[in-house]
Amino acid sequence: MPEPMTVSFPPAFLWGAATSAYQIEGAVREGGRTPSIWDTFSHTPGRTADGDTGDIAVDHYHRYRDDVALMAELGLTAYRFSVSWPRVQPTGRGPAVQVGLDFYRRLVDELLSHGIKPAITLYHWDLPQELEDAGGWPERDTALRFAEYARLVGEALGDRVQQWITLNEPWCSAFLGYGSGVHAPGRTEPPATLRAAHHLNLAHGLATQALRSVLPARDSVAVSLNSQVIRPLSQDPADLAAARRIDDLANGVFHGPILHGAYPATLLEATSSVTDWSYVLDGDLATINQPLDALGLNYYTPVLVSSAENAPEGPRADGHGASAH
Repeated sequence: MPEPMTVSFPPAFLWGAATSAYQIEGAVREGGRTPSIWDTFSHTPGRTADGDTGDIAVDHYHRYRDDVALMAELGLTAYRFSVSWPRVQPTGRGPAVQVGLDFYRRLVDELLSHGIKPAITLYHWDLPQELEDAGGWPERDTALRFAEYARLVGEALGDRVQQWITLNEPWCSAFLGYGSGVHAPGRTEPPATLRAAHHLNLAHGLATQALRSVLPARDSVAVSLNSQVIRPLSQDPADLAAARRIDDLANGVFHGPILHGAYPATLLEATSSVTDWSYVLDGDLATINQPLDALGLNYYTPVLVSSAENAPEGPRADGHGASAH
């Protein structure tokens, strides 16, 4: 019998867990917090399973000490959490609310006292509703407001937190929020989807610059993308072409400008009937293409793609929820 294969991890490897603010914190009306797009979306009848909301969730806002103790009991050495934008900057503009920042100061201190390294994600989908009312991510101003918010959080917590992540899965924010409508804010507008994608990219670049201007040099800045492995159903030219288009929309729309400073030419060509990309202004791509210290990869499943004529019978199941869009 062959010897069993052993797998070892380097000594510096961190075993951790991750959450997002709206999914765990609760306390949606405490400390000056105002509604995010997910508050509005989840309180709209028919938008969520059983009408569930994040009003209470697991009450992490009040139970964070118990939650950190559980992490320590599990032996975790890292914890990635997101900051609630409307808890820190309720309207998405202006000065920070200190009581909101104080919650995250206490959480970081609790983690450090248990030997757990905090990693902060600045945006995990909870756009302040007031910014959505002004147009949301399809509007360029939202990216500028995000950079301001990033600077506020960086100034408050940069002395104790060394790992920073600008955005979590901007693909979901753009394509599920403004395209299929199955995520907040629930809009179904193809041109707005691609405008949102660009302004999320721009927000990442501007926030990276803002963070580096206030963080110690030792700190790490990253972005987390839900990159997808795209596989054609067959080697039929129609399936290969379909897989190329989906790869551009799933990966290239973010990998291109963030990592290489350009959108794929095939993406621009394939979407020319939807948008002229005129909102990509001079200097945007250089701003987006910031040097990164790390790249977060959130991987779930491969994606099997076919052309319409080769599509198999049966329901489309991608894990994101059904939508006619």
